[in-house]
This record gives sequence, C-alpha cells and structure tokens, in this order.
Amino acid sequence: MTAIERLRGIMATLRDPASGCPWDMAQTFATIAPYTIEEAYEVADAIQRGDMVELKSELGDLLFQSVFHARMAEEAGLFDFDDVADAMSDKLIRRHPHVFGEEVARTDAVAQKARWEDIKAAERADRAQHGVLDDVPIALPALARAAKLTKRAARVGFDWPSTDEVFDKLFEEVEELRVEIAAGDIDKAREEMGDLLFVVANLARKLGVEPEDALRGANAKFVRRFEFIEEKLLADGRTPDQSDLAEMDNLWDAAKAAERFEG
Repeated sequence: MTAIERLRGIMATLRDPASGCPWDMAQTFATIAPYTIEEAYEVADAIQRGDMVELKSELGDLLFQSVFHARMAEEAGLFDFDDVADAMSDKLIRRHPHVFGEEVARTDAVAQKARWEDIKAAERADRAQHGVLDDVPIALPALARAAKLTKRAARVGFDWPSTDEVFDKLFEEVEELRVEIAAGDIDKAREEMGDLLFVVANLARKLGVEPEDALRGANAKFVRRFEFIEEKLLADGRTPDQSDLAEMDNLWDAAKAAERFEG
C-alpha cells in the first residue's frame, strides 16, 4: 500500500456513514474550504520561517485537504482523487509544450512565464470564459487578488508604462484619502483607502513583488521589533503600557539598529 493509498483509506473510514467520525461526516465543500485556505497559509508561514520540519507537517495538512474534497466529490459521483491527479498531470503537460512536446523553450524564465500565461488564456477561451478577468478567484486575499486583476488587465495593454505613473496615482490617492478624513466622511475614506491599497498592490505587481509576501514580511518585522521593545522594558520591570511613545520609538530604532548589525 502506498502512502497516498493509506491516506485515502483513512479518509474513507472517517467519512464512513456507519462507523466514521461525526464531525468529518458532517462536512461539505463549503465548510472545509476555510480550512483549505488556512492550511495553505500555514505552509507559506513554515516556508517563511525556514522550518522544514513544520513544512513537512503543513504540506501533509494541505494534502489532506485535497484528499478530503476529492472524497466528498467521489461520494457525490463527481470525480475522485485519481481524476484530480490526472487532471493536474494533463494540465502540466499541456502548459509545458517545451518540455513534453516539440515546442522550443523560451530564452529565459520571464519569457517562458509569458508563454504559460498565453496557454492559460487559450484554456479560458476554450471554457468560454471570454472576459479577461473572468476566472480571477474571488476568494483570494484582497491584496493578492488586486495584484492578479491588474496583472491580467496588463496583459491586454491596460497598464501604466512605468512605476512613475503608479507613484503619481499613489500620491493622488493619498491626498484624496486625506480630504475625506478631514471631512469626517468615513464611508468615503473607506473607499479611498481601498483605492490606495489597490494602487499599492499594482505597484507591487509592477516591481515583481508578491504583495501578500511583502506584507507577511512586514508583519513579521513588526512583531520582531515590538518584542524587542517588550524585552527591554521587561528588563526594567515594566510593560509597554507603563512606557510612552517617545521611549518605545527610541527602542524601536534600537531594534532596527540591532538588525542592521546582525545583518
């Protein structure tokens, strides 16, 4: 018995109507979907922390999500795990004609990625998805979806020529947000905040930066530096609420200096 056969067997047992787990049997595609997204993020988190032991565990959790969805589909007579694996194999072969076919590979990874996008566009056309933005998943994190929307639009020429124009738009959105904040219009400020974040995602895309990755990195940096502040205050027998902004700001600068020194 292979490892994947063992896992599929366990999943079938968990969903067995007579002797399975009540929680597993009660699940649907919709109820499991949030766990699938969560597991993908935990994989990304393990990678960012460089924890390969944890990565092995989290990849297993993510694989289990695929097995879970496939099992529910099999029970409904839709498809099974083998169908999922075959569909993925077919897709990979179709999207790599330079490896599995007679097409000549592009000169570099960027050019090859562009060819990949051309093949995906042809697939969308075959599925009668004629809108440029038709299959950009709504469930993506908002920043990631914003970057993907602008990337898709850019492929048909709807894009600024350089980052200069994006920065101009960024400054424009900042000023519009300032106006609405000064006016006390929270609804308009929320809208302008969204416009500002959208432009930031577009700028990230222009720079070849994944905005979700960049923001995760910034989050980790904030946590690291704030923990430095807490440690220094704790050494003095205090907590942050017993300090003030000026002191904590100085400690923040000290944390930055320590990082530069360590780097």
